[in-house]
Amino acid sequence: MSTDYQRAREELGRRLRELRVESPDGRLTGTELAQRLGWPQSKVSKLENGRQTPTDDDLKVWVETVGQPTALPELRARLKGFESQIRSWRRSLAAGHGPVQETWNTLVRESRTLVMWENSTVCGMVQTADYARHVFDRYTDLRGSPRDTEEAVRARMKRQEWLYQPGKQLDLLMWEGALWAQVCPPEVLVAQLDRLLGLVGMDTVRLGIIPLSRALRLPPANSFCMLDERLVVLEDWHAELWLDDAETIALYRRVWDTLAESAVYGTDAQQVIARVRRSITV
Repeated sequence: MSTDYQRAREELGRRLRELRVESPDGRLTGTELAQRLGWPQSKVSKLENGRQTPTDDDLKVWVETVGQPTALPELRARLKGFESQIRSWRRSLAAGHGPVQETWNTLVRESRTLVMWENSTVCGMVQTADYARHVFDRYTDLRGSPRDTEEAVRARMKRQEWLYQPGKQLDLLMWEGALWAQVCPPEVLVAQLDRLLGLVGMDTVRLGIIPLSRALRLPPANSFCMLDERLVVLEDWHAELWLDDAETIALYRRVWDTLAESAVYGTDAQQVIARVRRSITV
């Protein structure tokens, strides 16, 4: 979770505490408020100390119970402001993976350059349909979201049309470990590796592979995507983070550049991919 996000959540918590203390009914203790709301006292404590994110309903019953209903628009604006940085999968996937993929289609369509680092699986911009299908199914099983795999696959494949448009540039950096991830049957993975081999030499794609044997200046941590250096998006298990402040974007640019120092390109990248492919087909 970003420092800015946590700071904003703590500030919201302090504001909730102020409203409780300044209640027209007199100074309410946290325990008294919890009793009135029917909540565990620990929830009030976590909200006021910025250790839990309130829902809109939490804010509504809070201001009503402390007798300060006019504060609701302000609290909602605060919540909306910092929630724009973190998009929980529970909310984002309420209607399935398809709408999330369409949102990504819009982001990519409006971008000229994509700078991507992938450490766990082949990235969506260059996945085959079969590979994408298995990835979506895995996440659907994990999160219990609506199963709209075919709609999601179609949207992801549509996004890849961007790769064939003049003036576009994908700088894709991948950890060799991502090539080995058997999130699909071996024959699907082999076809996916063939797809990667075919990307080398494309005008709009610069594919770098970091071999497992290479020394690293940074650990191969979080995958992320930078769009025109205006936005960085990264996924965690619970949420997708959208980060757009200049300092954070500059940090991720340095991370990518540092990792790229260990990468191989062109025929050397093809040799790494081909080696993995041979191992899978043995």
